Amino acid sequence: MRWIALLAIVSLSCGVSAEKKPAEQPNILLIMADDMGFSDIGCYGGEIRTPNIDRLSREGIRFTRFYNNAWCSPTRASLLTGLYPQQVGMAGLAWPKTGPAGPEQGYLNDRCVTLAEVLKEAGYYTAMSGKWHLGEHRPYWPTDRGFDNYFGLISGAVNYFDITKDKTPATVRTMALNDQRYYPPKEGFYMTDAITTYAGKILSAQKNAATPFFLYVAYTAPHWPLHALPEDIARYEGKYESGWDSLRIQRYRRLRELGIISDATPLSPRDSGVTAWSDLPAKTRKEMAHKMAVYAAQVDRMDQGIGQILDQLDASGKAENTIVIFLADNGGCAEGGPQGLDHRKNGIPPGGEDSYMSYGQSWANASNTPFRQFKKDLLEGGISTPLIVRWPRGIRPERYGQVMEQMGHVTDIMPTLCAAAGARYPTQYKGREVLPVEGENLLPAIAKGTVQPHQPVCWSLNDERAVITGKHKLISAGKNAPWELYDLEKDRTESNDRAASSPLQAKDMQQHWENWAQHVGIR
Repeated sequence: MRWIALLAIVSLSCGVSAEKKPAEQPNILLIMADDMGFSDIGCYGGEIRTPNIDRLSREGIRFTRFYNNAWCSPTRASLLTGLYPQQVGMAGLAWPKTGPAGPEQGYLNDRCVTLAEVLKEAGYYTAMSGKWHLGEHRPYWPTDRGFDNYFGLISGAVNYFDITKDKTPATVRTMALNDQRYYPPKEGFYMTDAITTYAGKILSAQKNAATPFFLYVAYTAPHWPLHALPEDIARYEGKYESGWDSLRIQRYRRLRELGIISDATPLSPRDSGVTAWSDLPAKTRKEMAHKMAVYAAQVDRMDQGIGQILDQLDASGKAENTIVIFLADNGGCAEGGPQGLDHRKNGIPPGGEDSYMSYGQSWANASNTPFRQFKKDLLEGGISTPLIVRWPRGIRPERYGQVMEQMGHVTDIMPTLCAAAGARYPTQYKGREVLPVEGENLLPAIAKGTVQPHQPVCWSLNDERAVITGKHKLISAGKNAPWELYDLEKDRTESNDRAASSPLQAKDMQQHWENWAQHVGIR
């Protein structure tokens, strides 16, 4: 493929800090999926073929209560800064037209530092392959925020085969190679494979380097549009003809068998906006089963890419002291309504470059089993993510495969990896004041397996509000919606509102949220 030849000649600089660091510094491989539901992958109850992600879980640990920010850009902002998205200008999405300075300006502000910037100061070579979505214009690209090298999608979503083809032709999607716009070829290009291949180029260049590396691989899969390679789609043809109701029950049972949820956790009712599979016309069932097959194929291809990256890491001899983290940016996506988006000409099946579709609310309800709601919602279906950590040198073999009930949030990634790397989170960076990190260091829990208490975590997104303190969660689902209180230890699927029976608990948690809102600049 021509684009692979182009990447092969790219110069991969290895920025080395003047300060020498001990050889024990771990390499870091951070992998993020896009719009993937809680139960899609095998080691979290799914039927989709994910042997390589499952391998990470067998050779590492899984978290059952790890949280993102329910939307692409806000999650990515917290992941890379250790701060809440409102603090860094990313309370909403990054758009081609950025807003005025403030919580929703649409690009990272100068009150934060990125993980790449901090690790670079600690002597790391830093690189990224994949989706950025934290600033459309220079100087807000990855190479402006600490990454030595970058390849990928600056924007949020795009045709996987041809970025010039979009449901709205006037929309311009941006890809970049380092600090220049990149225009992929019209033939032989597939976004997931491109992200994998560039990550491989990074690892190849680092094989004999003494400098530790930080590689952030942010796949666009399985974000819509539903685009997959024919050989991957074929693997799932006919697999979903039993429908979403049956799939939810199957996944729920596997989640319990795996210990991801307790036996006391009920399966949430089918979403009110979803029709029972048996009530759909036969033609609709066939079309929807094919959509889910394409979605599964997207996850499958991502897993194949992760396998290639892990194989290359093994071949380099650096796997033993490499921290590998896998997570998703939000829950399954309901965009497009119960049956999803469908922008295509008559007769064109889902999956090819001339289709532009999503799998919709009904399949997303299955992706988020056993929880309620979806991406952009603050119920558990919107903010719960798998989190897998593998680190052979830092996790004892007898703990491999362990399932942990440790609570965590994407703001915790920054302090955790700083602690592992021996990196100092600064109070100033390049002459400017930097906000103190909000997340917690989870390294003791990762290394020792002991569940530790976590400070309260808060959310604000599209007029929804939520706070978790210990086992309790308080949530308001809209601007004028009442506060609801749930005991997540007994009621992770949020079916029994306790606000009326525990008014003091609800009041205290509401006050905590209001104090937090003032702290992060929510008006």
